[in-house]
Amino acid sequence: MQAKVKAWIEAMRLRTLPVSCAGVIAGTACAIAADGFQLLPALICLLFAIIAQIASNFANEYYDYKGGLDRKGREGFRRGVTEGDISPQAMKRATYLLLAIDSLLGCSLICWGGWWLIGVGVAVALFAVGYSTGPYPLSHHGLGDVAVVIFFGVVPVMLTAYLQVGSWADWPVTLPVSIAVGMLGANVLIVNNYRDADDDRAVGKHTTVVIFGRKAMSTVYLIGGIIAVALVIYAFRSLLSPWWLMGAGVVLAAHLSIYRRIVRSRGAALNPLLGMTAMLLLVFSLLMIVAAATR
Repeated sequence: MQAKVKAWIEAMRLRTLPVSCAGVIAGTACAIAADGFQLLPALICLLFAIIAQIASNFANEYYDYKGGLDRKGREGFRRGVTEGDISPQAMKRATYLLLAIDSLLGCSLICWGGWWLIGVGVAVALFAVGYSTGPYPLSHHGLGDVAVVIFFGVVPVMLTAYLQVGSWADWPVTLPVSIAVGMLGANVLIVNNYRDADDDRAVGKHTTVVIFGRKAMSTVYLIGGIIAVALVIYAFRSLLSPWWLMGAGVVLAAHLSIYRRIVRSRGAALNPLLGMTAMLLLVFSLLMIVAAATR
């Protein structure tokens, strides 16, 4: 029983969950800056984002197994379905059960945003599954990075702020922040695909790292992090204290340090660096809360 629970926890890929949290936290920071903070919709958005990401992780595991894209003993996160810890049918049921629960949870946000949010919820559900399967799986055709920028950056940041503030009036702040969060979220995917490049190439899975190579995408990782920090500084320029700028400097220094370790690492050694990249995004989003709350 304990081994089974551990397998399900591993399938959630807890190291990646800070990415879904960061978008909502950053959106809440934008709402605080606009004097529109509301706790309940912020918490619902946070729970919705976490469940959606877990469902996407489950779908990725199930459909990669079904498509023969995984092998036993891979360098990345342990794949419970491929290793025989979880049955394919159980993983598929869990995926769609979570999507159903998330859909019901998302419907509660209609109280703050209106019925048009149903369309957004449908798009999120399609992304959660379409990332790994369907007629044109995004993760197999070099589109995963773009999808992450949209669905882990632009969508959660802008919608979380909108649902609390009640308008799009603060878009000059929320848009650059959302792009910054999306770029840092894409960096997590870059590390994941950097680690798996050889396995992905062998099975015909065309991630951006497979298409452009490790050197090019590690450079994208480096530049993307720098641009992201610059975008947030620009968006929050009227709120920033010298102490906050020092914090942003620490984040940037950590980003550079992780980059240097990435280019020197291969295989399982990249797993902790993936977690560090995700945690750095979470820390940076919390710094945005500090900037907005202490202005």
